[in-house]
Amino acid sequence: MKLHANARTCPNSRRLLVERISDGGWSVRSAAEAAGVTERTGYRWLARFRSEGEQGLCDRSSAPKRIPHRTPAERVRSIEALRRLRMSAAEIAELLSMALSTVSAWLKRIGLGKRSRLDPPEPPNRYELPRPGQLVHVDVKKLGRISEKGAGHRVTGNRRSQGLKRTIAGKPTKITGWEFVHVMVDDHSRLAYAEVFQGKGENARQAVAFLQRGLRFFKEHGVTVERVMSDNGSGYVSQAHAIACRALGVRHTRITPGRPRTNGKAERFIQTLINEWAWVRVYGSSKERTAQLPRFLERYNFRRPHGSLGKRPPASRLTNVGGNYS
Repeated sequence: MKLHANARTCPNSRRLLVERISDGGWSVRSAAEAAGVTERTGYRWLARFRSEGEQGLCDRSSAPKRIPHRTPAERVRSIEALRRLRMSAAEIAELLSMALSTVSAWLKRIGLGKRSRLDPPEPPNRYELPRPGQLVHVDVKKLGRISEKGAGHRVTGNRRSQGLKRTIAGKPTKITGWEFVHVMVDDHSRLAYAEVFQGKGENARQAVAFLQRGLRFFKEHGVTVERVMSDNGSGYVSQAHAIACRALGVRHTRITPGRPRTNGKAERFIQTLINEWAWVRVYGSSKERTAQLPRFLERYNFRRPHGSLGKRPPASRLTNVGGNYS
C-alpha cells in the first residue's frame, strides 16, 4: 500500500487511535493529540473504521471517480488503429479532429510513441567463432579532451566550463578538441586492444596505424588474425586501409550501414572501456587518462571476470598464456 508522502499516520497508528477511543476510553481530542493529528482527523478515522472496518483505515486513491472530459475508449482504439497504419501523430489528430497534444499523450500511454515500436523486436543474434583470430571487431569512440583547467561537464555538470583556455597572440582563446579511442576485440576470446589518437577526426592514417599495432599485439599473445570487421567510417573505407589489409594478410569486411549490432562485441567493449576507464574517476588531464589505459587493458584481459566467458577473463581462452583463471 502506498502512503501519502506527508501522511503523519499509518494503518497501525490509526488502529491504535481508534482502539484508544473505543476500548481505552480516551477522548477523541486526547487520542488525536497523542497521534500527532488534529481532532477533526481523529473523528474522520473513527468514522471510517465504524463504517468500513479495518479497510477504512487504509489510504484511499486521490484519483477522481469520474473524469467527464476523458477520451472515450473507442477513440483511443481508433488512435491505436491509425497508428498501426503508420500515420504520424499530427495526421491522426487532423483526421480525428483532436488536439495533437492529446493524441501524442495517448500514443505514449499505449506504448506507440515512436513508430519504430510497431515493428516486432529483432531476436538476439548471438554468435561466437570457434577459435581466436578468425574475426576481430574494430571500432572508434570519440572522447572530449580533458581541459587542464579542471574536470569536464560530465563531472561538474556545467558545459560552459568546457574547453582549454590558452593565450594566443596575447589574447585568451578557448580551444576544444577530441581524442579518438580505437578498439580491437577478438570474437572468440574477447581479448582486447585499444589505443588513443589525437587529431581533428577519424582518418585513414589512424586506422592503418592502429591496425598494424593491433595485429602485432594479438600476435604477441599467440593469436593470428584472419579477418577484421568494422563499420563504414571514413578511415575504414579508404584505399589506404584496403592496401594495409592486403599487405598484412587479413580480410576486411564492413557491416551493413545502420546495423551497428553486427559489430556488437566492439560496441559492448567500448561501453566497458568508458565506464571502467574513461569515466571511472576525475583525471587531471587527457595525458593522465591515456596513461591509465594500459592498466585497464591488463586488468580486462587477464583478471576481470567476463560475463560471456563463464566469469573468466579473456586470457583464459588463449592457448599460449599460462595461469589459473578458474
